[in-house]
Amino acid sequence: MARQVVIVGGGVIGLCTAWALVKRGCEVTVLDAGAPGGGASAGNAGWVVPSMSGPVPGPGVVATSLKWMLHADSPLYIKPRPDPALARWLLAFWRRSNARDYRAGLDATMALNAPTMALFDELRADGVAFEMHAAGLLCPYLDERALAHDLRDIEPLASFGYPTPPLLASDAIRELEPALTDDVIGGFFLPQERHLRPDSLCAGLVDWLAAHGATIHANTPATGFERTGPRATAVVTPRGKIEAEAILLATGAWLGRTARLAGLKLPIQAGKGYHLDYAPPPRPIQRPLSLHEARVAVTPLDGFVRLAGTMEFSGLNRRIYPARIAAIARAGRRYLRDWPTETTVAATWTGMRPMTPDGLPVIGLAPGFANLALAGGHAMLGVTLAPATAEAVADLLTSGHPPDVLQPFSPLRWRRA
Repeated sequence: MARQVVIVGGGVIGLCTAWALVKRGCEVTVLDAGAPGGGASAGNAGWVVPSMSGPVPGPGVVATSLKWMLHADSPLYIKPRPDPALARWLLAFWRRSNARDYRAGLDATMALNAPTMALFDELRADGVAFEMHAAGLLCPYLDERALAHDLRDIEPLASFGYPTPPLLASDAIRELEPALTDDVIGGFFLPQERHLRPDSLCAGLVDWLAAHGATIHANTPATGFERTGPRATAVVTPRGKIEAEAILLATGAWLGRTARLAGLKLPIQAGKGYHLDYAPPPRPIQRPLSLHEARVAVTPLDGFVRLAGTMEFSGLNRRIYPARIAAIARAGRRYLRDWPTETTVAATWTGMRPMTPDGLPVIGLAPGFANLALAGGHAMLGVTLAPATAEAVADLLTSGHPPDVLQPFSPLRWRRA
């Protein structure tokens, strides 16, 4: 049973796993190449939405992505560049965009998500301080066909305790959210969902871990690993080597690069997202909104409203493309009454989500290792899945045996990647 664990990566997955391990009596060290809780873990939409557990590749995605992929202001943009790894990734992604693989991925992720809400309540009960709201998720639409299509898509969630919500007409949906424009023709409401301020969750976890004896090193990247046979024995860093009985790699969009230091290949691509934070909000927003046709999330938080979205494949970089930001602002204007289109009135940000070609995270022991685990590739579900991933990984590292719920996410599926 591992008691001395080093976690490489101080994002929401790594920090939640540190919390789960400390509760089990482990001595935990967290290493981050920058500031713990930064990157995509800090700037995402902050949704806790098991109802959106379906993998990104699915039926109809190929046609939609081909239409969007070369337009810089579309919800999906792929920057043209000679990159064989990206080409292989896209081919694998499109092959997974079918009904069978989508349903299998949905079932697997919903099973992992089963304890999600209870675990967020446990975080708070343990004294982790963060901003969280239970206001549900409202889904407004501009097009009747898109609304009918998406209502059918969520019908399989009924078997997981999410009954298909009733259709809301235009007047009914505006009663729930008066800020919606007259162009909104209807929608539906998912009352079980929550949202939180993601940077507050990460900061709360850092404070809790420090108070409970964990060690956290900022600006400390892993530069290599030492191993004896099938066991990783230490993480090599600019500070020197840090010995461990077990190691977890949870470096988000950089997981592919970090895994290569241990001789592993993972098909992880960075899917860049953007947000605009309006403080104070141009108008009050009552609850989170999923502007699904525009692929934009609207999140009301204490003192500001965040609009987040887009998926951009342009490599590992933090460049902000004005066309991407402008597209999010225009989407806000289409759905929200009197919303400004000028991006200068909002604070802008970009971060990178870790994306796998089958849309499922990579969680489990690394091939060839008995004590080196991987946890990444959560795409847009990093916050949602973080506590459940943490519990499963903590069970794995302290027992040596992966829980059954992790089988679909095994890194072994990429052995020939």
